Amino acid sequence: MTTETRKEQESADTARAGLAVRFSLGRSPCVMEDQEMQLKVRRVTDKFTESMYVLANEPSVALYRLQEHVRRSLPELVQHKTDMQSWEEQSQGAIYTVEYACSAVKSMTNSSMYFKNIDSLLRQAISLKEQISNSQGRRKRTIDSGVPKEGGEKHNSGM
Repeated sequence: MTTETRKEQESADTARAGLAVRFSLGRSPCVMEDQEMQLKVRRVTDKFTESMYVLANEPSVALYRLQEHVRRSLPELVQHKTDMQSWEEQSQGAIYTVEYACSAVKSMTNSSMYFKNIDSLLRQAISLKEQISNSQGRRKRTIDSGVPKEGGEKHNSGM
């Protein structure tokens, strides 16, 4: 109940009490005391109701309710936070693995020119080996046909 409304009600109560006193002049004084008592009781109950309303909505009560809410919800929030941190660590590990694999693939694609170079060098080496083998084979034939070894055997100098 607002202060203005309460004041209006009190003035109306006072006016009624005044009318009751005027009309009850011919009556006994007990009736007048009862009406005064009712007015006082009504004022006291209005004040009490207003006080209870103020106490129920006082900031300290709101802070108490906020504290209760935090106490109830905090353990759940802490659990969610630890779960999220765990998932973040797992995600970071997976991201690192994927990035490392991507860099390995990129370095392999960049190394294709080195592989081509190795391939051409191997082909040259094979070609030179064949040339050496062919030239040694000719030399062997030449040496084998013309020079006898000690003991009547021919000498083989092959690889």
